[in-house]
Amino acid sequence: MSVLGFDFGLQRTGVAVANKQTGIATPLCTLSSINGQPDWSRISQLVAEWRPYTLIVGMPYHLDGTKNEMTTRVEKFCRQLAGRYQLPVETISEQLTSLEAEQRLKELRQAGCKKIIRKHEIDQLAAAIILESWVIKNATISG
Repeated sequence: MSVLGFDFGLQRTGVAVANKQTGIATPLCTLSSINGQPDWSRISQLVAEWRPYTLIVGMPYHLDGTKNEMTTRVEKFCRQLAGRYQLPVETISEQLTSLEAEQRLKELRQAGCKKIIRKHEIDQLAAAIILESWVIKNATISG
């Protein structure tokens, strides 16, 4: 019972996988955009490999909850995911996930576990944080 999570960006999209039963989210990879488009070939490979029952996408909003300039682009990405893979696509707010991911990586660096923080690692970890939030939200609703 896996779910794939996406932290969509114009240049890079972080991807993570989670098991709904365990609630554990794991960063998978960061996909580079191709000519301004998501790497649909690689996304198709990930969907085939992990066979998720749903796809989760972080939705960008301003801190006050209003839409921002990326919201429309992420909504389009969600429609494309649903159309291409015939899977349910759910969204969850991604507010501050990249900052949280960067902070977690900085803590690893300070602990001596990491030397350099790379942008693609932030994107992957942000996708995992998005999935963690979704799992927690759904556990609260279900429980």
